[in-house]
Amino acid sequence: MYIINDNGIRRDATAEEQADIEAREKAWTEDTLNRKLNAIKEIRLQKLQQTDFYALSDVTMSSEMSTYRQALRDIPQDYTTEDEYDLLLARDEQGNLTHSVWSKP
Repeated sequence: MYIINDNGIRRDATAEEQADIEAREKAWTEDTLNRKLNAIKEIRLQKLQQTDFYALSDVTMSSEMSTYRQALRDIPQDYTTEDEYDLLLARDEQGNLTHSVWSKP
């Protein structure tokens, strides 16, 4: 049974409210893969933005940097399973991403 806080008054959820809560929880659980992919895409965007000056300036981009940026762009097609997403999102004790794809040359 779920408890609803209705303007400071705690009460048991109605059957309709309970069904709604359970439906939202189910949708949240079933969308885990998309949430992980969105987190990966956000990290990827940040990493690409950190190296955009190579592509947007007169600075010659090294082949290593070009390969790194391409690997970042290829993440959505190269990593497609939840286990692979978990590896991409893994962090060490200091909160640093541990997967090699994130390592800048």
